[in-house]
Amino acid sequence: MSMFALLAAAVLAPQVSAPEPATVTVTGRATLDNASVLRSAKALKAGEYMWAPQTAPAGPILMVVNLETQRAVVYRNGLPIAITTVSSGKKGHETPTGIFTVLQKEKDHRSNLYNSAPMPFMQRLTWDGIALHAGALPGHAASHGCIRLPAKFAQMLYGATPLGMTVVVTKRDALPAVVPAGDVIAAAAKSGAGAPGARDFWDPARAPTGPVSIVVSTTDRALFVIRGGRIIGRATVGVNRQISHPYLYSLQSADSAGARRWTRIALPGQTLDEDMQLGDVDMTAATRAAIESVLVPGATVVVTPDALTDVSSLKDFVIGK
Repeated sequence: MSMFALLAAAVLAPQVSAPEPATVTVTGRATLDNASVLRSAKALKAGEYMWAPQTAPAGPILMVVNLETQRAVVYRNGLPIAITTVSSGKKGHETPTGIFTVLQKEKDHRSNLYNSAPMPFMQRLTWDGIALHAGALPGHAASHGCIRLPAKFAQMLYGATPLGMTVVVTKRDALPAVVPAGDVIAAAAKSGAGAPGARDFWDPARAPTGPVSIVVSTTDRALFVIRGGRIIGRATVGVNRQISHPYLYSLQSADSAGARRWTRIALPGQTLDEDMQLGDVDMTAATRAAIESVLVPGATVVVTPDALTDVSSLKDFVIGK
C-alpha cells in the first residue's frame, strides 16, 4: 500500500439500526464464500451488487475497496457478506489508499466542498472530504475522491455498520486474509517492562464512549489508545523486534470471564507466516490494565513501523505516507 492511514476524530452521530433484508443478488448467487468472491466481483456490472447478510448475522465489519477493479467486499465476523461495484476518485482527485476508520455517519449529508452536492448515507473516512456514500456509478473512477456506492447498497451498509468500522482501500487485486489470532493483549501480559515516560497519560474521560483503537509505533516505542476519535491514553513501551509493515487485529468477542477472541487481518501483499502481536511489546501492568478496561468487540489493534512522535490530535492522524 502507498499509505497506511488510521484517521479517527469522530463526532458521535446518531446511529441507525434497520432490519437487514434477505439476500439481494443480481448475479444468481444466494451465498458468498472466499473461493467465489473475486469471481463474483468481476462478474458484476456497474451499479450491481450482492448482499447476503445471513452468511454472518453478527460480528465486527470490515470493508475492502479495490481502486483498480472498482469493487468492494464487506466482511462480517471474518466472512464475506456483500460485494459491490464502486466509483472512486478520478485522475487528479484520487482516493487515498490505506486503512481508515468510519469517523461519522449522516443519512442526509451534503458536501461542504462541492456545491452542497447530496451524499446520501454518508460514512466519513477522513475530515478532509473522503467518505462512502450513495452516488452515480459510470463503471470507472469518477468522483472527487469519495467512494460512491449503489444507492440501495449504501442504505443497507449504513444500517448494518457502526462508527469505527475498518475500511481498507487498496490497489491490489487480492483479498485480505482474515484468520484467528491469539489473545493480542494477553500476550503482552507475559512481559512487564516499559518504564513510564514524561509524555505518558491516561484520561478515558476525554471520550467516555466510541470505537476503540490501539496504535503502537515500534519506531517511537509509543502506544496510543483512541476512543471516539480522541486520544485517551499514551504509554511508553519497549519493543523486542522491529517490523517493516503494519499489522492489524480486530477483537471479535469477549465473554464475562475475560476470554477474548481476536482475528488478524493480513492485508494484500502480506503473508500469514509472520506475526507481530503485543507479546513483542513490553509495557507496564498499569498500561495493560488500562487497555483491558476499554476493550469492546470491534476494537482494533494496529502495530506499525511508522513514527508518531508528534501526534497530539487525531483530527488528521496519518500513519505512513
